[in-house]
Amino acid sequence: MGRFQIVGEDAIRSGKCTDIYFERVSGVLEADDVNPHVTMEVTAAALPDPWGVFCGLDDVIRLLEGLPVDVDAMPEGSVFSANEPVLRISGRYRDFAVYETAILGFLCHASGVASAAAHIRLAARDRPVFSFGSRRQHPAIAAMIERAAWIGGVDAASNTCAPEGIPLAGTMPHAFVMCYPQPEDAWRAFAREAGPEVPRIMLCDTLSDEKVEAVRAAECGATAVRLDTPRSRRGDMRAIIEEVRWELDVHGYSDVKIFLSGGLSREDVVAYRDVADAFGIGGAIANAPVIDFSLDIVEIEGRPYAKRGKRSGVKQVYATAGGGRVTLPLTAPAPEGATALLSPHVRQGAIVARPNMDDARERVLSRLSGLAREG
Repeated sequence: MGRFQIVGEDAIRSGKCTDIYFERVSGVLEADDVNPHVTMEVTAAALPDPWGVFCGLDDVIRLLEGLPVDVDAMPEGSVFSANEPVLRISGRYRDFAVYETAILGFLCHASGVASAAAHIRLAARDRPVFSFGSRRQHPAIAAMIERAAWIGGVDAASNTCAPEGIPLAGTMPHAFVMCYPQPEDAWRAFAREAGPEVPRIMLCDTLSDEKVEAVRAAECGATAVRLDTPRSRRGDMRAIIEEVRWELDVHGYSDVKIFLSGGLSREDVVAYRDVADAFGIGGAIANAPVIDFSLDIVEIEGRPYAKRGKRSGVKQVYATAGGGRVTLPLTAPAPEGATALLSPHVRQGAIVARPNMDDARERVLSRLSGLAREG
């Protein structure tokens, strides 16, 4: 353990970051010379929503690289349903048993964030959505949060440690406005000094009524105004947004957009998407419920074998020609015209396919487009 209370990459990669029972039973298995060849599948028996987005695969592949195992998985960014296997690992059990904790941690958390982002992206329709919630999580996982949110469909992220390729977006904190004698001084300074690529989005609820600050900010060069705290004052958020829009319009600033943030939920996005032009989403994405994946044996030494409540045998998930999905035993014939979704990613420790972040994002956006058309 270093300066901060975080686990380093070496501890994760070596299997030291695990649940104690894996260490204990591995010792027992070794003493008895028991090390069967198994296939284990990752599934979720239930989801927070009707579907989820599979994310975190790249970390799992990097973790298992060099171990004598095979890994097959759905492409990262795949939309999946409950009880569909999204990933399977085959190998001698003791060779990868201690990694179960990290494998599930990678997948459960990232898939939860990506799933929440995708549902909010769908709810927002054509309105931009930005990930503003990395401050709600430990800074050590900021890159994971922003990557998963990007794959889930957000238009940009706020954290400067987001993976390369993700556009950054942000406005200004209340503290910045309060450092100046008057809000107008802060807005003018921002308009004057911020880089030309930075949108002039001014925070307009620090000291005065939102509609008053919004008009004053527009006079100072704002291209958009951000409303962040009406809920904390128990105001009628919709009425406040509509009032701000009215005042901007009648004062000749109909081109100034309204950017909404401040503890927004998916339901808020639905409620205000007709009156707000963009959304900054914090905890509803970054603090999303994890996907409750489990990793379970389905085959031992080539024989179908599973614990109670699990279906034995190795499986494949197919996307059928008619747009449906079906899960079948791997040995069963594939439906005519169907596409198998789980494909090789690791073979005997060698990576044979790596996820691409932007391809994963496009996979999500394509599926969301279809869901939007379906209504």
